Amino acid sequence: MTQRARRTLVDDAGWLLGARQVASPNCDLRPPDASVSLIVIHAISLPPGEFGGDAIERLFTNRLAANAHPYYSEISHLRVSAHFLIRRNGSLIQFVPCRQRAWHAGVSAWQGRQRCNDYSLGIELEGCDALPFAAAQYACLRTLIGTLCEHFPIDAVVGHSDIAPGRKTDPGPHFDWLALAELGRLPGKLDR
Repeated sequence: MTQRARRTLVDDAGWLLGARQVASPNCDLRPPDASVSLIVIHAISLPPGEFGGDAIERLFTNRLAANAHPYYSEISHLRVSAHFLIRRNGSLIQFVPCRQRAWHAGVSAWQGRQRCNDYSLGIELEGCDALPFAAAQYACLRTLIGTLCEHFPIDAVVGHSDIAPGRKTDPGPHFDWLALAELGRLPGKLDR
């Protein structure tokens, strides 16, 4: 399948065909007047600083065992999700259809507009603040953002730290915003 063909495969509910689908219950309907106009990039690793395994999927589907790791006892009660997760090897998982509101941003605002979950798509990258992301992740992210921009009126691509400053640091100092430069000039972090 060509990269161009992959970009046109979003169904009416907002599921990206070609992504592995793992439905999360941590979502709901967007407000009637909300249209998707923002992409928020996050970073996550479970346990912190470790990659691989199924802990992120378990967290997003409310199946993370509190006793499986000392850190999990602090977070297993959370009800969170994202629309997408890009693993270190570039594989793509979708948890919430784009037409629904994923619970990824928390208390947040972009350009004076509160409640970013209402009008954004959340993309998690498997990673952390201390390490660079993989080339395969950037390749997948570029394709994914391009696809989403074809289907939704995206005005900006930003980091979680941009919409929740002082509360969040992801995607972190090692995220290379210039690696997304070929996507063109979108406001936010891509407007350089």
